[in-house]
Formats: sequence, C-alpha cells, structure tokens
Amino acid sequence: MSDVGSEEFEDEQNKLGEYEGGRNEAGERHGFGKAILPNGDIYQGDYQNGRRHGQGTYRFKNGARYVGNYQQNMKHGQGTFYYPDGSKYEGSWVEGMRQGHGVYTYPNKDTYDGEWLQNLRHGQGIYHYQETGSKFKGTWVNGKMESAGEYLHTNHRFMGNFINNYPLGPGKYVFDIGCEQHGEYQKAEQDSSCPLSSLCRTELRVSGMPLSSNGFPNVSQA
Repeated sequence: MSDVGSEEFEDEQNKLGEYEGGRNEAGERHGFGKAILPNGDIYQGDYQNGRRHGQGTYRFKNGARYVGNYQQNMKHGQGTFYYPDGSKYEGSWVEGMRQGHGVYTYPNKDTYDGEWLQNLRHGQGIYHYQETGSKFKGTWVNGKMESAGEYLHTNHRFMGNFINNYPLGPGKYVFDIGCEQHGEYQKAEQDSSCPLSSLCRTELRVSGMPLSSNGFPNVSQA
C-alpha cells in the first residue's frame, strides 16, 4: 500500500491551517509543535526551521498514522506506519520510503520480515503465511522471490531456485521422515497462458493451503 499522503505537501501549506508550538527567530516552526492542516490531517512532534525533523506522529484523515522519525519533512530513520486496511510496517525508512530492515504485517496477518529497497521487498527476507504456518525464506528482488530460496511447511520443505515468484530449475522436497524427492521445474512450452508449470512427472503438491497455479501459495503485495 502506498505511504504517500498529504504530509508530503505540508511545507506548501505552512501558513495555512492551525499551529501551536515553538518558532525560531525567523518565525518558522521550530521545536515541538502541533499542526492541523486544512484537510484535517494532524502532525504533532518536532520541527526544525519550518520542517518536520525529529520524532513525530502524523495522523491522516483517512485513518492512517505514522509514528517515528522525520528528516527534512520526510519519513527517515525508524518508524511505524499504520494503514487504513489494518496492515502495518515497522522498520527503517529512507527519504520517505521503506528501506533497510523492516517487518510488514498484511491485512490477512501474513508477515514479511526482511530487507526493503524503495518500498519493495528486496534482499534477504522471510515471508510467513499466517493461515498455515508455512514460510518462504530466501532472496527477494523488486518485491518478488528470486534466486535460491526455501519453502518450509509443517512436515517438509522445498529447496530450489525461484524466478518471478515461481520455482524454476532443479529443486528438491525434503520430508521430516527422512526421504527426499528431486526434480526440476521448467517453463511450460505447451501452454503460453501459464507462466510456469512443473514438467516433473513426480510433482508433489502441498495440500491444505491456498495455492497459485504452480503449487505454491500466493504472496500478499505491500
């Protein structure tokens, strides 16, 4: 979900709305203060030379809320963003975007705990499926599963390579009882409408959970 809101334009409305708090010699907002914007958004926290800078809480009129650090009017440092749909991001911000390490809790209570870059899952991370307790642990690139990864379920796990959220290439299922099943996922040449499918004749499908077309559960989008 987008984090962009009217807070990005508060500096253009500094002389509008209501403000109570400190000011510097130039009359700019400085120190601790509370601002009520014309559209009903509210910011309460630190200012420096007319800009949000330091710790603060920004409440959007749509119910969203950010609690954390600001730098030059942008979310920067550690902070938590509560979204109107019930989702939440808690972690690092860089120039207004989710970047660094953070934990995102989705409306369905799935969670992603890992690295972010420009608001997207990017780097090492773990996606936890609340409904089943299963997890995907591996590498993410621009919000999608890429490269080597491991999908862990209650009594088995899949280890292999992922491309664009789908398994591709050699992989294996390892079961808690001690046995393994090896195979290979390949692009489907016979059906262009399906991004990927398994040509392994001994394919195992994970039962009891929501599956995408390739037999792996879908991932929520931030």
